[in-house]
Amino acid sequence: MKRAIFNQKGGVGKTSISCNLAAMSAIQGYKTLLIDLDVQGNASYYLGYKSDESKNNTGTVAELLNQTATWFSTTKPIKSFPQASNIKNLDFIPSSPELEQLEKELERRYRIYKLKDCLDELSKYYDRIYLDTPPNLNFYSKSALIASNSVLIPFDCDTFSHHAVHNVLQNIEELKEDHNRQLKVEGIIVNQFTKNAKHPQKLIDQLIADNLPVLEPFLSASIKMKESHHSQVPLVDFLPQHKLSLEFESLHKNIERYESKNEEI
Repeated sequence: MKRAIFNQKGGVGKTSISCNLAAMSAIQGYKTLLIDLDVQGNASYYLGYKSDESKNNTGTVAELLNQTATWFSTTKPIKSFPQASNIKNLDFIPSSPELEQLEKELERRYRIYKLKDCLDELSKYYDRIYLDTPPNLNFYSKSALIASNSVLIPFDCDTFSHHAVHNVLQNIEELKEDHNRQLKVEGIIVNQFTKNAKHPQKLIDQLIADNLPVLEPFLSASIKMKESHHSQVPLVDFLPQHKLSLEFESLHKNIERYESKNEEI
């Protein structure tokens, strides 16, 4: 199962959600891989990666997407790219600053399906693959959506984010029609939810009224998330009994339950 976490709006908690769901997947016993496709590399940092550990861009997603076999050389084995995090069962492929310069070259060479081919191979070794995408519809986010079975859309209870959701869904439908007819929207993940505030609930009610798949539970706002960022340990492992960690656990179970029902159909 390959899941992209995607929203064209920044600041919606995409990386926090990607890493914590991937970590929870690993904690629940699934062999899990997270791929960081955002040039900022926040997911890589969150999982304990230090960019100076990568000499000459070795072992990053940039190298993975850029390598090409020729008659006189072979590519580095795809299964050698994932590296272990500090959480059992959770590996990751880190981002790289070179993604920015590489994007136009990859587009010119029409490598939009390269990631899909790589994930088809990596799926032999992993039960779940999560893809943290850039906050825009660029080459890398399109590659992730083409390579994935499903997409989760973070929503941060903001009016601008409400408008962005509809744009995201439209772009997903267009990409689905042209490149990946099997792609499904698993749901919208409500983030930074404040229970006693009226405005967030009003925005959520509007999404539900539009017949959009809003997932539960809603993820609460917490300063502990920022503390987990600083510690480079996903919150579900940093403070496993914290309210927000338990919400992630429940959300993960609901997502997996949804997937199990689809597999039965």
